[in-house]
Order: sequence, then structure tokens, then C-alpha cells
Amino acid sequence: MKVIKWLDNNVEQTLLVIFSSIMVISISLQVFMRLFGSSLGWSEELARYCFIWLIYIGISYAVKKQRHIKVDVIVLFLKDRVQVILNMIVNIIFLALAIFIIVYGAKIAILLFGWGQTSPGMSVPMGFVYLSAPVGLGLTAIRLLQQLFKQYKYFKNMDKEDGYSINNKNSMSI
Repeated sequence: MKVIKWLDNNVEQTLLVIFSSIMVISISLQVFMRLFGSSLGWSEELARYCFIWLIYIGISYAVKKQRHIKVDVIVLFLKDRVQVILNMIVNIIFLALAIFIIVYGAKIAILLFGWGQTSPGMSVPMGFVYLSAPVGLGLTAIRLLQQLFKQYKYFKNMDKEDGYSINNKNSMSI
């Protein structure tokens, strides 16, 4: 149980730190090697692929922290109950998009594994690069389901409180 709780709290941050570190080290090594008139053929490619993975894992992290890009001007003018419903609808649409990308991204990655296409610099199967989308959005789907569950619980508890409560809304990260 401790492992699952740790993964729930830290999986995105750990992966983001690992991919960022690999990116910085490989680019720094490339710059250092150029000082001596040499060059590494694989470092830019490695940094590029780490950046791709960073983007998709970052989506999940943004959803977890409720820091993804959104326009909330209209939402601010709505009552609390309507805000929660609107946020739930948005998360359901986002979840549908995530599931779509998981399914079709996995199909593309499997095709690339089957074709045996490799990257030119590192000879890594390109399926690993394309697997970043379904893996990242798989994590995103989990985070969206967690948010939907929190929002649903909050919505159900709104009736039990006296009127509409703003106090718990901010702690719930709507």
C-alpha cells in the first residue's frame, strides 16, 4: 500500500526529473565535446526524445496539480454548484480525448514496433518514442478520474452544508 501511495504522489515528478536530467546532461556533454572538436551523434536525439516524454508526462502532472491551461473567465461568474458541474463536464471531455489518444497512440506504437523502425542516431526502436503519448495520457486519465471523483464527492456534499460553500472548493482544486 505504501508503494501505491508513493507512486500516486511521486510518479510524475520522478519521471520529469529523470527526463530533465538526461536532457541537460546529454546537451551539456554535446557542448563540452564540441569544445574539443568532436561531436556526439546521439545526444541531440536523446534530448529530443526525452523532451517528448517530458511533454506527455507533464500533461499528467498539470492535471494532478490542476495547473493545466484553461480559460476560467466565464466560470468565475457562475455559482459554485454550476462551477463544479462545468468543471466535471470539462474533465469528462478531456478524459474522452485522453482515451482516444491512448487507443490510437498505442496502435501506432505497436505498428512501429512491428515494422522495426529505429532512430538514426541511437538505433532505438521508434515505438518507444511514440509510446510516450499513450503512457503520458494513461497517467493523465488516471489523474482525471481522481479529479472527477473528488469533484463528485464535493458536489454531493454541497447539499449537506448550509448553502454553497466556497471554503472547501479551493482545497479541492476545482
